[in-house]
Amino acid sequence: MYSHASESLIKQAREIQESELQKFYSRLMKMLQGKELGHDTVDSLQRLHLILSATKYTRTLPLELQKRFVALLSSPAEQHQVLSTAVLRETLPLTGQELNYNQDNLGQLNSHAAGLLLSQAVSKGDLSSLCTQLLRNLESRPSEGPTHSLMHTLPVLNNVLTHSPECLSEDQMTLVSKKLVDWLRYASVMQGVGTSSGGFFTGPRSRQPVPIAELDGSVSGDFFTVLCVGQGFTEDQWMNVYSFSMLRHWLLTYHSSCSTVDAANRLQLSLSVSHSFSNDDRSEVDGSVVSMVSATSSSSRLLPPKERLREKAFQYCQRLIEQSDRKAHKKTDTELQKACLVEAVCILDCVCAEDASLVYRTFPCIKALFGRLSSELSNARVLLPIAQFYLNHGEMAAVDCENVWKVVFGRFPTELFNDPFLAHELLRFLRLNVESIELRVPQYTLYFPNLLKFLAWDSPAMVDDFVDLLPSMVTTGTAVELLHTLLDLPCLSATLVLQHRSTCLPISEPVGRSFVSLDAFRNPSFRGLFLFVLRTEAGSGDTIDRLSTLHELLVEAADWPRVTQCARTVPVLLHVFFNTIVTIADEKLLAHLILVMLERSSLLLNIPAYIKEIHRVFSCHLLRLCKLHPSLVVNQSHELLEFAGSTANVYSKEELYTHVVWVLGEYLSVSCDSRCSVSLITSCFEALEAVLFEITSSAPPTGTVCPAPKVINTLMSALAKLASRSHDLIPRVSLFLSKLRTVTRSGSVAWCSDEEDLVAIVTRGEELWSLLKAPGVAQSVLTPPPHVIAPQWHRDTNVALPLQLRALTSLTHSQ
Repeated sequence: MYSHASESLIKQAREIQESELQKFYSRLMKMLQGKELGHDTVDSLQRLHLILSATKYTRTLPLELQKRFVALLSSPAEQHQVLSTAVLRETLPLTGQELNYNQDNLGQLNSHAAGLLLSQAVSKGDLSSLCTQLLRNLESRPSEGPTHSLMHTLPVLNNVLTHSPECLSEDQMTLVSKKLVDWLRYASVMQGVGTSSGGFFTGPRSRQPVPIAELDGSVSGDFFTVLCVGQGFTEDQWMNVYSFSMLRHWLLTYHSSCSTVDAANRLQLSLSVSHSFSNDDRSEVDGSVVSMVSATSSSSRLLPPKERLREKAFQYCQRLIEQSDRKAHKKTDTELQKACLVEAVCILDCVCAEDASLVYRTFPCIKALFGRLSSELSNARVLLPIAQFYLNHGEMAAVDCENVWKVVFGRFPTELFNDPFLAHELLRFLRLNVESIELRVPQYTLYFPNLLKFLAWDSPAMVDDFVDLLPSMVTTGTAVELLHTLLDLPCLSATLVLQHRSTCLPISEPVGRSFVSLDAFRNPSFRGLFLFVLRTEAGSGDTIDRLSTLHELLVEAADWPRVTQCARTVPVLLHVFFNTIVTIADEKLLAHLILVMLERSSLLLNIPAYIKEIHRVFSCHLLRLCKLHPSLVVNQSHELLEFAGSTANVYSKEELYTHVVWVLGEYLSVSCDSRCSVSLITSCFEALEAVLFEITSSAPPTGTVCPAPKVINTLMSALAKLASRSHDLIPRVSLFLSKLRTVTRSGSVAWCSDEEDLVAIVTRGEELWSLLKAPGVAQSVLTPPPHVIAPQWHRDTNVALPLQLRALTSLTHSQ
């Protein structure tokens, strides 16, 4: 893992003697006492960090040296901050004093020192003490400390709340809420003093404060937000930005479960004061022009601190939505507008969840925002939080959400299937809200052909999401079409690649051998096939009539990376599909699905590994369905016999064919279904007998291998089972088994190339022949009753076995 030189250094660091280490401490102490820290000091700090981190034991630094490192945290050089933080992280706290050292230096707090503070807080008591110090720092006036002292306080406090939200008391939560209100709503509306470039014209006149500006260059007429710009920013403006960044986390942590006034009282209070145009005195002192947002706000004096923060958060987000409608001069500012819109809508969702009265005040703004953004796909990321808002509050506001779902479930996957970020965000939205979506968006299940485009384009990244989402798409109405769509998923992947290439390559450009399918994609005569694969909603048909034609057109796509990756995920999704369908489907639907499995086993995109794996999945779930509902074998006996009577299936679909034969032999019985007649058993026997005779009397067709021994053994066993239920058939199967033994004695046979396999087949045939000599015994052995297959004698108190088990248990276990 490490180079030889690196391993040598690590070994030296681990084997350093205590006396040598103490000398190194003394030498480093002298370096840190100097006025300037040179390269030798930096090298020594790096060496100390290697010594401390190379061993699994935690070392303790001398107290004076530890204090020097704590002081080094506030060094103007970030390299010194990083090294001192790394060293202190590797040391053992001295009886809890280190935390006090850092708390005394909160005025010089930076991101590295903040990370150290959190790492040293080993208990909730330490975190509570840290929060007390941080909040005390927040209460101090700017003149009491350095101007940058508050900059890192809120980020540290936010991290503390992430790890231990219960460390704040009620009074502390009230204090933070009040401070957030002040920073959000009452930050300065004048620009801070920017860094002067010097020169002749530098003087008091050039430093006169000017109002903040909007992103379009106009002078701001309202309170400061994160979307305001200027040459410089004051400390309270920076705190405004920090407050907005942690606002949603704060609301979700402390406001969702804390409500001082019930919803009805809040609604009445909000409506009573919404007509008042009086604003807080501080906004008048600041000289800001009162906007519509400010004019319709509630008086802060009538609201408790948490309610007031909710109201100010509402106003702030409304103002951000206003500002986002302005044309920004810079592209980066346009992206900032979108990011702020995402956060603003999420915060509005939070406050509306806490206070239902705000829903009616918020929806007109959200509806207008959706109308403005929905026409451009570049706003897709902003539209997802809007969709979340509609999902959470659309029913309460009694608004029509259909247009939202057409955009989210219809347009997004159709046009942005190759956007990995949107795919992640949309699928995350679905996973988090799948129960609500199933309840409130009934058309969601119809969009599965569209949503699967994300999986078809980038299968490895999306398969986990669809494993969770697929059960929500499986209904009795969509099951058959969904099964066809999953089997055609590699075709969808190939079609998406062709669609993407078609937009990138001009039509006039000659295409080479590797783009033959692109010509087919552009050919109007095949347009219907590809349009069906790319359909947006379900319901236009189960599958394509000319499916084999589509597979021929896409034959060269079998080795495309996206297609092969997609093919690997289909078996996983099929398992999820069948595990879900057995819980909701009736026998009629399950019978239809069996027909689909038999039909589609021959209609798959020509990827050998994919076809083999699909047959294996079909075999597994065919057995499961028939075991749950044995009557399915009688219901679908015609199709099953048609499949089992085809000799070609023995060589091309060995796995599935073997299980179909086993199902026929196992469940075609009166004990499983009273409709099973002697004529049905006889017709099944004759079909299987013909296949077995054909494959054991001639060599396999050219280009194929000999049938597997398990196929022949399964055919013989199925014939024996059927004969044991209709004794008239016993002589026919006995004659075949005796001939089989005679033929194999003469030497090798063309239908079995391995001598050991041939011996196993003959042995199985002799066992069945011996059993059929006693028909009564054969039936009880080949088709045992259920109580024999699944015995529970250890639970039956009427037999002696439970008593014997208890006696043996008492003997083997010590008392």
